[in-house]
Amino acid sequence: MPSNLPRFPARLRLLPLLAALPLLSGCGLIVLDPAGDVARQQGDLIIISTVLMLLIIVPVMALTVFFAWRYRAANREATYKPDWDHSTQLELVIWSAPLLIIICLGAVTWVATHLLDPYRPLARTGPGQAIAAHVKPLDVNVVALDWKWLFIYPEQGIATVNELAVPVNRPIRFRISASSVMNSFYVPALAGQIYAMPGMETKLHGVFDKTGTFDGFSANYSGWGFSDMRFKVKSLPAPAFDQWVADAKASGEGDLGRAAYLKLEKPSQKEPVRRFATIDPQLFDAVVNMCVEPGKMCMHDMMAIDAKGGAGIAGIQNIRSVTYDKFAARGTGGLANWSVRYVAALCSQQMHSADRPDAKPVNPAPLKGEGLPHPNQAPERTALNAVPRQTS
Repeated sequence: MPSNLPRFPARLRLLPLLAALPLLSGCGLIVLDPAGDVARQQGDLIIISTVLMLLIIVPVMALTVFFAWRYRAANREATYKPDWDHSTQLELVIWSAPLLIIICLGAVTWVATHLLDPYRPLARTGPGQAIAAHVKPLDVNVVALDWKWLFIYPEQGIATVNELAVPVNRPIRFRISASSVMNSFYVPALAGQIYAMPGMETKLHGVFDKTGTFDGFSANYSGWGFSDMRFKVKSLPAPAFDQWVADAKASGEGDLGRAAYLKLEKPSQKEPVRRFATIDPQLFDAVVNMCVEPGKMCMHDMMAIDAKGGAGIAGIQNIRSVTYDKFAARGTGGLANWSVRYVAALCSQQMHSADRPDAKPVNPAPLKGEGLPHPNQAPERTALNAVPRQTS
């Protein structure tokens, strides 16, 4: 190092670090100081796990410094044993302490994993505050869109975009899905995060025991507008929540039906708060089953057909080319990608041959059993059964 550079005393070198300490006071530890019982139990689990791990980490770090100082080259009083290689007593201490900590961590984690299962209905709103049998959870359907959040209140008959309001001390039951790519719904003050996936439904239970406004956001990267997928969560007293619902009904944009949803589903960034006065009661189920588009068969109907053996070759007439396709997110369209298709309703109008570039005329008579002999009658000798059979 050049000798002409200025040297500062060790105390002065710590001044930048001390000056940064006031800036850290603005950091909120919302995970360790939440506003809901579920999130608080999760925060306690983090603290307990950290303390248990520090029981072995701190002594190891302290002993590392002690041995480095005790057995330094300048210390002539330290015992020098170059041939020492084993101590049964020391091995017992070294292995028993971590083993006990792992057992404690496993027990605590196993119990907390079952108690804090996001699919498990809540049994309390706080320590010693059991939920009465007559209390009904507030149902909120959540849809992760590109790039915004849609909240549907089936009981209240309203929907909002990038705004979530719930009553305090009332259990909340979330049903969560997505429109395109996988996402993650996370309100740190309420409960842990859980994924939102297209064609699937996940669940989350939580409760607020404090009033206030909190942050919610997407915790899983989902594309260009991911960083703006944030929303405010309002924990309100019961009368204030009822007033909020009344305001949404009075000042909402209108009905959130399937046509309005398809427009809302289009990718957009920095979407402002929006409210809808009425909703389609079947909208969320249609989103989960990926059949919001008119004429498209729902997944549960398709699975019911598959469970009974499928529609057979005759069902090929119900295949239609995808025209919407999430704005070319999963295909480029045109004849090159004509194989990207969806199944329409079985009772819908059959396709024309022009809809399938590789289609050949198919005679549906054999598929329907037309012209075949009755099973109880003696079959006539035809060209098919006249072919000699091979015998071994």
